[in-house]
Order: sequence, then structure tokens, then C-alpha cells
Amino acid sequence: MKADFPPKTLFFKLIKRKVLNKDMAGPQLEEEHCGFILISDEKWWNKLCERAKGGYSIHAFVRRNLVGPVKAEKLLFYVKRPSMQIKGIADFVERVAGKAEELWKKYGGETCIDSFESYLKFLRGREKATFIRFTNFRELEAPVSVRAFKKVLGISKMPRGGKYISREALKQLII
Repeated sequence: MKADFPPKTLFFKLIKRKVLNKDMAGPQLEEEHCGFILISDEKWWNKLCERAKGGYSIHAFVRRNLVGPVKAEKLLFYVKRPSMQIKGIADFVERVAGKAEELWKKYGGETCIDSFESYLKFLRGREKATFIRFTNFRELEAPVSVRAFKKVLGISKMPRGGKYISREALKQLII
């Protein structure tokens, strides 16, 4: 039987149908999910940069929902308007998702958010959150323009939830 779609597409359809799980993926999935682009606005980007200058070794990026990278080696930070550039890079540690209050108690000190009240305001009433933990954060000396990364990734618009990138794309973006 010949498939009408490329094997990579078949593979991800089988994962979605739970015929395969991601642990069966092997090297191909690892190569495709080498990096993940997180989206930040200017306000939170600036707070993260200030926190990094404070000598902290581990940081956490907070998401209002239960999305974010599960497996990745590197995180790239895309800062939205007015910058519209990839401005930073870090080593991915883990994604922790669950009840917002429990996550704050355990990881709140790793975030750019200064108080539990500010955290609740940020969540806008959501009871669940995701903390994306990372180390070795640094600002890029030469940020990557939106035009450059759209060309490398072959996309016209950055997905709102972020985007996995391959090892090759990561090398092309961060040289």
C-alpha cells in the first residue's frame, strides 16, 4: 500500500491517533524538535533581561495555558512588536504544567513576576498554567530579523503558541 502523504506526516498522524507515542520517535523527532521559539512581548522580555543580569541561573517563562515545548534543547525568544526579532537563546530544562497556585509555590521565584497577585492578574482567571524552565539565558549580540527567520523556517506568520524548529534551522538562525 502506497501512502499519499510523506512518511513524516504519516508518523505524526500515527502519534495523534495514539498508534505511536513520542518516545518511539527516535532521532528524526529529536532533530525536528531541537529548538523551540517562544513568543514574548517587549515588557516581559525587558523584565527577563533585568532578571538575568541579577545573577540568577535558572528562569521560568509563564504561559497562561497548557502549551509549550515538551522536548527541546534550545529556546529562542521572539519579541513581538515593535521589535519583531529573535533576541535571545537559552537551554531548555523542562516544561511543567498544572494548577496555577501549586506551580507558583514551587517555581514562582524563577519568574519575572514580582508577586502572587501580579501572577493571578497575568493569568486572567485561568486555573492552570505552564512554566517553561531554562538556564544559560543570554541576549543575542545580533538579533535575528523577522524577515530572516521567516525565510529560514518557510513561514509567513509566527504561530501564536510558538514553534518547534529543526537542528539545521537553529544553526542557520544562530551562527
